[in-house]
Amino acid sequence: MTANTAALAGTGVNTTADIHANLTAPGLYAHALRRGEGRLSADGAFIGVTGVHTGRSVADKFVADDPEATQEIWWGKVNRKLEPAKFDAFTADVRAWLGSQKELFTEDLYAGADPEHRIKVRLVTTNAWHALFARNMFIRPPVEELAGFEPDYVILHAPEMEAKPEHGGRAGSTTLIALSFAKKIIAIAGTSYAGEIKKSIFTVMNWLLPAKGVLPMHCSANVGKDGDTALFFGLSGTGKTTLSSDPERALIGDDEHGWSDKGVFNFEGGCYAKVIKLSQEAEPQIWNASHRFGVVLENVIADERGNLDLNDGSLTENTRSCYPIEFIPGTAPGGMAGLPKNVVMLTADAFGVLPPIAKLTPAQAMYHFLSGYTAKVAGTEKGLGKEPQATFSTCFGAPFLPRHPEVYGKMLAELIGKHGAQVWLVNTGWTGGAYGTGHRMSIKHTRALLRAALDGSLANAEFATDPFFGLAVPQNVPGVPTEVLNPRESWADKEAYDKTAKHLVSLFEKNFETFASGASEDVKKAALRSAA
Repeated sequence: MTANTAALAGTGVNTTADIHANLTAPGLYAHALRRGEGRLSADGAFIGVTGVHTGRSVADKFVADDPEATQEIWWGKVNRKLEPAKFDAFTADVRAWLGSQKELFTEDLYAGADPEHRIKVRLVTTNAWHALFARNMFIRPPVEELAGFEPDYVILHAPEMEAKPEHGGRAGSTTLIALSFAKKIIAIAGTSYAGEIKKSIFTVMNWLLPAKGVLPMHCSANVGKDGDTALFFGLSGTGKTTLSSDPERALIGDDEHGWSDKGVFNFEGGCYAKVIKLSQEAEPQIWNASHRFGVVLENVIADERGNLDLNDGSLTENTRSCYPIEFIPGTAPGGMAGLPKNVVMLTADAFGVLPPIAKLTPAQAMYHFLSGYTAKVAGTEKGLGKEPQATFSTCFGAPFLPRHPEVYGKMLAELIGKHGAQVWLVNTGWTGGAYGTGHRMSIKHTRALLRAALDGSLANAEFATDPFFGLAVPQNVPGVPTEVLNPRESWADKEAYDKTAKHLVSLFEKNFETFASGASEDVKKAALRSAA
């Protein structure tokens, strides 16, 4: 078997091109710079620019309607159907396009730190920097495990290729991300945004693991010195990465995990942190990890000397840093830890009415998990106006769920019940008023509240029930002002608070209609309702 044949085994790509297989960071840097794929920062990070796509192209993601999988897929806006014949035609064209290139880069990697539940992934791409991204993002096998590597899933990555109308994608779009669970292939064309590589495999893990009794989760995780594991669910901008990177606790991972009866394990071997306005003082671990050789920075601005300007969002607010998890000091060995003691659901409430922390009952935990609430504000996404916009992403990860949300919700309920984890709702958004009037919750206060929750001391606090949201809110926590704990007290205009709180309740109520039919009676009772 030739080197090319071995590197491309299982991919269906035939070529006489030069194949750069399983290169490490220095080799990939050398090729990326030779090919003019990007530039270096003053600290040695590689800076890539993704062009028109600076985030995931959600509307261009399709799933093959394979007969053996169709009954279990949650079809709709998240999982758009692609006829199997069109998937085959598209992947054939992607293979042919890759085969026509002068050189290709391949990486053989693992997804899943737990050997019992991991999959083998082979990436074929045209760019060295995308290969480095994948190498940072996934788990790098020891050299001795690369011999005879046979992939479970293949990613065919052709970012410069344009999808055609006959491929069956979105009308008028030249971008297509297509996945077949039956053929175990992901094909990506028309976008250079590297996050598509990462999230395609997350979707695969969300498909495979429930059948094995393992809950896949869009969450970060860390573990304390006493072995107490904590999970942090949250959408982009809620602090999931920031709050799990705690010097007092070992990071398991910042974004994707599985929860089995043995414990928690990371899907990845790296982190993909949002770095817009990143502060060395507030987030030293992420800042330090992003300023060194081996890092991939996406759409980050630097001056002619390579000095980074992390406050510059001229290309996008979604600037990113991708680095191996070992760049964070004191990470959990092997990306695994024991069963969760605490589960934290993060929301950035831009309406400024939710308390900074609340203790949830099991039914409330399921309700807020299925709701997946946060609120976006101007600057985080194009087209947003001055008023906050509520966002509900079920299970805190709707775009990556191939199965119906009820599948994941029921699994979480069973695991919490079986292992007795305490669930908390934490608001990292606004206080003292809505966005534009109030101010962002102090990260110092949030960390103080979280530490009290995780070390068990908060359980002994006096709690009162919030009249609008029915949440158990602590009334006294050392280091946190009373008016912060009770958000209504932080508003100068109490009537405005009441009006805004009622409005948010109505938004929750409307969103609940989308999953109420599959919810248990306990969850229905815990649902928020507008006053009659």
